[in-house]
Amino acid sequence: DLVTRPRFAVPGFLVLLLILMAAFPGPIAGLFGHGDPYDCDLNRSGIQSAPGHPFGFDIQGCDLYTQVVHGARPSITIAIVVTASSTAIAIALGLVAGYYGGIVDLALGRVIDVFYGFPFMVAAIVILTALGSHGIWAVSATLAAFSWPTMTRLMRSTVIATKNLDYIKAARALGASNLRIMFRHILPNAFAPVLVLASLTVGGIIAGEASLTYLGVGLKAPSISWGVQLNTAQSYFNSNPNLLIYPSLFLCVTVLSFVLVGDAVRDILDPKSR
Repeated sequence: DLVTRPRFAVPGFLVLLLILMAAFPGPIAGLFGHGDPYDCDLNRSGIQSAPGHPFGFDIQGCDLYTQVVHGARPSITIAIVVTASSTAIAIALGLVAGYYGGIVDLALGRVIDVFYGFPFMVAAIVILTALGSHGIWAVSATLAAFSWPTMTRLMRSTVIATKNLDYIKAARALGASNLRIMFRHILPNAFAPVLVLASLTVGGIIAGEASLTYLGVGLKAPSISWGVQLNTAQSYFNSNPNLLIYPSLFLCVTVLSFVLVGDAVRDILDPKSR
């Protein structure tokens, strides 16, 4: 009954709504307007409210509510892609390093130390600037490159703690192969902590993408994202604060909702942490 408590049910509902918003932005945006983010008219530029347009219009005369709704898709897409790829890398590398140990474990440890030596934001800015590409996949690859080390270290430590348990020794004594032991016996028991960390990572990835875009090295116009909207709105805050307030509000609610859902997943998979 943990997930039915308001502390977890409310953010869970918000996460579901945000995912639907990212998957079907047109119909949701059309609930309070025309739903087309590219239906713009400079004659409506900067109007802060109008019938059928609750958020008003941006500097280009585009419906701000529609822009904010469509901005959910790239942010959530990047978060899901980065989290899934980082988790897959962490499981593969952590499982191999933790199980075999020795030179494999030592080499992976040194590689992780190298990644930890780079400040995340500075390294991401340098890579995206060098790539010259600012699409969803370039941003996703950059964020994924610095998201897997922590998960890998957690996976490795969990595998090390699991591989010497009695049932693993019994499986080995019965002649089970290394692959069978790793994927049939160790992985199901070592996966839960990584899943918890992955669920908590989603919110951080969304915030990281928005930060990079706000700084001008992430997604670029005409892409529609909350970071792009914040980057544009900073010059017009005094004259039209709505341009900054609404994307910021949606961004904060999204990050907080994913973090709270991650806490719920942690409490479900690890009752001792409650």
